Amino acid sequence: MSVQTQTAATTSMHTDRRAGKYLTFVLAEEEYGVEILKVREIIGMMDTTAVPGMPEYVNGVINLRGKVIPVIDMRLKFGMPAVEHTSETCIIVMDVRGNLMGVVVDRVSEVLEILSEEIEDAPNVGVAVENEFILGMAKSKGRVKILLEIDRVLCEAASLEVAAATA
Repeated sequence: MSVQTQTAATTSMHTDRRAGKYLTFVLAEEEYGVEILKVREIIGMMDTTAVPGMPEYVNGVINLRGKVIPVIDMRLKFGMPAVEHTSETCIIVMDVRGNLMGVVVDRVSEVLEILSEEIEDAPNVGVAVENEFILGMAKSKGRVKILLEIDRVLCEAASLEVAAATA
């Protein structure tokens, strides 16, 4: 097998792993997607309880049916300016490595089936999100959607939750 064939096969396997259903949402007019299997539910914006000593992007915690869940503002996590919440602002509750976490987004768009041929690797420039957080770039319905590796995006926050729980 030639090096070129090996590279193509490796890229194909990597891309195939990324294909599937994604919940898409908007932050600062850019579209993002997370694997639908990570999403537990979508709830309206609600007041959070601040937790001292947390990074700025951690809004606080909410009580969701008796479970305390940390809430991360994705705009702040990605270094975007904070904005006033609207009627479309919501919290996506996700399972991150066995922990429930909420992420605040400007609005939820839709669930999309994204095929392997619609996904490319992330470019090295021009994206507000660090490349280590990006699973790929999907071309769907004439737009580019940034597919997030949500476990990586939120793993620091998950560590903070564990630290707060054991303190």
